[in-house]
Amino acid sequence: MEANARWVALTAVAPVAWGANYYVTREFLPADHPLYGAALRALPAGLALLALRRRRPYGVWWWRSAVLGLLNVSVFFVLVYAASQLLPTSVASTVMAVSPLTMMFIAWPLVSERPRTAHLSGAVIGLVGVCLMLLMGAGASVPGILASATAVLVSSFGHVLTKRWNGNADLLASTAWQLTAGGLFLLPVAAAVEGTPPALTPPVCVAFCYVALVATALAFTAWFTGLRHLPAGTVGLIGLLNPVTGVLLGTALAGEALTVQQICGLAMVLAGVALGRPTRAGRRTGGRASHDGNVSSPGPDQKPALAATHVRDPSAEQPRSG
Repeated sequence: MEANARWVALTAVAPVAWGANYYVTREFLPADHPLYGAALRALPAGLALLALRRRRPYGVWWWRSAVLGLLNVSVFFVLVYAASQLLPTSVASTVMAVSPLTMMFIAWPLVSERPRTAHLSGAVIGLVGVCLMLLMGAGASVPGILASATAVLVSSFGHVLTKRWNGNADLLASTAWQLTAGGLFLLPVAAAVEGTPPALTPPVCVAFCYVALVATALAFTAWFTGLRHLPAGTVGLIGLLNPVTGVLLGTALAGEALTVQQICGLAMVLAGVALGRPTRAGRRTGGRASHDGNVSSPGPDQKPALAATHVRDPSAEQPRSG
């Protein structure tokens, strides 16, 4: 149980950082450069992780890295950037709270993870709490809602596909290759569509450092670590901390009033997260896909490596002369 609590706490770093990312993007980054904004978020993060873990994909994992980078990074980051600019911080982050349900139902056919009753109950309770917060959001636009909702679908599918294409991959290296591939896809598109890159003033540079290093490199590493050790349903429920963070930051920094209705919503979201935590009994069934998410042939020594990009470890190769 203590180990589960540690993995839950580590995974929670990601949605908290992402909830803050909406505020940083809206307040400090240029509104008319979503493609460059997404590229400058992804590529520096990927290169930073590659500098820490210099390993490369091989075989089918080259194109799988590209597919996952396109889904989890390129498309997702652009949609999140657009939603952050079109919606208030609390509303933009709140829409993402439907991700627990989408991850559960996508994971069912793709990785044979049947959602447990506790996961479904926690998701419903958390979603009701999110709706309470969303009803208090002002300034919501239809394009912004659509961008945020599409981001939920794209990221949920990409993350579950990450879980399906599992292998004993190195976590940092696999995350780095997804981010790097996603950023490289975006750069030529941004140059063709948006032309000149945005001016990088000191505040903009600091903001990009946060979104690249904290909300991306650190957050994605924590998120995929959670997917490695926890069921997809549990990870999805932890993602409900994203709108909680967004609402709290909107209240503390953007001057939004925190009403009794919003407080009740926050309490329901936290209750949903707690309800969906893995139990000791669930973790004892280590080989069953419905609990640990490992969809390959179970074995006592097999680890459910879910970062999806199988990488070659140069240190494991035979030494070469010169």
